[in-house]
Amino acid sequence: MAARVTYRRKHTYRTKSNVVRKFRTPGGKLTVQYMDKRVKRAVCSETGQLLNGIPRKPARSVTKKQRTVTRPYGGVLSGNEVRNRIKRAFLNEEMRVLKNSVQAKKNKKNKKK
Repeated sequence: MAARVTYRRKHTYRTKSNVVRKFRTPGGKLTVQYMDKRVKRAVCSETGQLLNGIPRKPARSVTKKQRTVTRPYGGVLSGNEVRNRIKRAFLNEEMRVLKNSVQAKKNKKNKKK
């Protein structure tokens, strides 16, 4: 059976700010050691790649300017993803224009008959 320990602080709920680890002191006593909050790196929402230019600090300790990059979808998508989205939108638009022009030619040809 695991040895039991008690919290050293009054906060007893198991939350992100109250993570503890069992720790044996040099004197042989079993106590708890409070762990710091883990800081997650900013990642791209689509590919999961790390975002460059955003510091690895808790969001509450950095300013809004430091949390983003000055481009569309700055703190959400990587530069390559934004570039791919722009290309995809451009190609989709080109395909739509091409389809419409082919359709217009067909309609014109059918009307002549």
